Amino acid sequence: MIAVQKRLFMVSLMLVTGVVHADEETAKELPWAFHPLRRPAIPAVKNVEWVRNPIDAFILARLEKENLKPAPEADRRTWIRRVYFDLIGLPPTPEEVDRFVNDPAADAYERVVDRLLASPRYGERWAMYWLDLVRYAETDGFKADFLRPSAWRYRDYVIRSFNHDKPYDRFIREQLAGDELYPDDAEAQVATGFLRHYPDEYNAVNLEQRRQEILNDITDTSGLVFLGLTLGCAQCHDHKYDPITQEDYYRFQAFFAAFWPVEKSLSPLSAEEHQRQLAQWREQTTEIREQMAKLEEPYRQKLAAKKLFRFPREYQEMYKMPAEKRSPLQKQIAAMVALQVEADAAEVVKMMKGEVRQQWEALAKKLAKFDHLKPKAPTALAMTDLGPEAPPTHLLRRGNWRRPSQEVEPGYLSAIKIEEPAIESNGRTTGRRSALARWLTQPDHPLTSRVMMNRLWHHHFGQGIITSPSDFGAQGGEPSHPELLDWLACEFVARGWKLKTMHKLIVTSATYRQGNQLHSQAFAIDSQNRLLWRMNRRRLEGETLRDAMLAVSGLLNDKMYGPGIRPDVPDELRGKWQPTPNAAERQRRSVYVFAKRNLPFPLFQAFDAPDRNHSCACRNISTNAPQALMLLNSKTVLGYAEAFARRVEKEASSDTGRIERTFLLALGRRPDQHEMRLCRQFFQGEKEPEAAIRHLCHVVLNLNEFLNID
Repeated sequence: MIAVQKRLFMVSLMLVTGVVHADEETAKELPWAFHPLRRPAIPAVKNVEWVRNPIDAFILARLEKENLKPAPEADRRTWIRRVYFDLIGLPPTPEEVDRFVNDPAADAYERVVDRLLASPRYGERWAMYWLDLVRYAETDGFKADFLRPSAWRYRDYVIRSFNHDKPYDRFIREQLAGDELYPDDAEAQVATGFLRHYPDEYNAVNLEQRRQEILNDITDTSGLVFLGLTLGCAQCHDHKYDPITQEDYYRFQAFFAAFWPVEKSLSPLSAEEHQRQLAQWREQTTEIREQMAKLEEPYRQKLAAKKLFRFPREYQEMYKMPAEKRSPLQKQIAAMVALQVEADAAEVVKMMKGEVRQQWEALAKKLAKFDHLKPKAPTALAMTDLGPEAPPTHLLRRGNWRRPSQEVEPGYLSAIKIEEPAIESNGRTTGRRSALARWLTQPDHPLTSRVMMNRLWHHHFGQGIITSPSDFGAQGGEPSHPELLDWLACEFVARGWKLKTMHKLIVTSATYRQGNQLHSQAFAIDSQNRLLWRMNRRRLEGETLRDAMLAVSGLLNDKMYGPGIRPDVPDELRGKWQPTPNAAERQRRSVYVFAKRNLPFPLFQAFDAPDRNHSCACRNISTNAPQALMLLNSKTVLGYAEAFARRVEKEASSDTGRIERTFLLALGRRPDQHEMRLCRQFFQGEKEPEAAIRHLCHVVLNLNEFLNID
């Protein structure tokens, strides 16, 4: 009761003063994950024969403490389907299953894992989880939901990074500060797209509020993704549960205060060659471009004046002010104004009439004849700093940008006691983000490696060692095996921050090989299976379900990379979602499906795809009527079933052969006697053989066994 009264008093204080300080008990007792990272000793166990690697020793020690035993090992057909979906997100072919089941070699399991980790499909699978975390989308969100045409390059960067097994510390540094740390690496420039995925009301009038919302989003997301902490809770007051002060929050935010969104040129040419070609094009087109600009100028001025009028006078003055006289903050605001005010060529030409338009179009045709001289340079959404000086960062009373308090300098979380890298400007940028990236990737950082290893564990077992993967604070889940998580984190760093080695360690363990048989005694003690006395059954995500249906139907197009594709949707959505014209392109993997914030792809939405406005570490798993109705009635799913049936008819000739082939392709096994008898009866009762196999394929795609991984 006293604790409740104390909490109520603290909330009242927040309402009165706008600032609440963390209570003394919270300050004294750091959450477990803030403690220094140290490699624990591998525990001794009784059943040493069960242990395949150190992971198993940690798991078995906890089970033996509770007088529990691990579940019997899963059969090979179950295991290979499990590991295929886990590592590449696709089902194994019947031939791959049989080859593994009949492989007597001692390293049969390891060779399957090595092959999957080397597959380009691995990056496509694991990129999906990372894109959930960074709230990746190809549109702005808000009411207008404007397109971000080059956002997909970040998605491709993530896929390539996973496939190349890029060390995780480098992966972090590139995304936070690729422009500062690796200025000559085009891939590192694309990586800074991590800082561009904030939802953005680009046509907002209140630009100081817009700027603050962008900074809050970047700060909150960086805390969730890399630290596993809810930093956003300290935006208005000291964190009520974790040792994060409001000053910590704004000091952390100051690392990003100089943010400067750019469209980064990705010219395949060297910088010198690109500039040489560009100069040649400019020299030969100078007269034409000047004439076009002269025709455009009065229309541009008229459009700009009209658009500028909607902004407060203060912003208008910032925009009109000479660039060299603007403060860093004024530069950011003026750039936001320019984004809305300055018209593109299409807007200008639309205003032209009669002879003026004819003259402009004639000049445009002349200019087009020199296109072969102009260097081709695709662009990517990227981030840098506006210069070596950042706008000031203030602690905001109750998080209100209209109520700034004292100014704060960039700083690290006060509760984490490790070396704090100095901030050094390179003359082009502030150097703040590179300092933050170095701080996060120190080998002894207590959170970075722990958080990532917990994410891996979560996706392989259906729940993390800490069940709240992006909340390692006091209100997050208690770790079921803290020593194991510490061992994994230390091993991760010792092995060069390589994710593939950690995947292999996990999926070749005896723990991962368990079956999912229910044991009443174990269930009575640990109903949530936190001690991992068996394997958890997991449902496929909507994206993986679609990929699996494409794979078994023979439709899957394995083309990689490029702009997002738009599969077919119900007729009522066609106005907002125009399907990709090329049918083969529409059958590419789900990671390439266009990510529109205000209109998620229906199948993904039905199966709990996350809201792209927020970071998602752990997807909801619901069971609802629309899921069943979609799988039964969707034209898309019916189309997959028809293609599946055509494939089965092509690969088997008899009824028995077709029934077996359907089960093998979809479930990785043959039907049992009861299933075969029912299917034969169904075939005999169906007047049209083509309809029978089509209906069977549709039914199999709806089975729980197809939708779930054992």
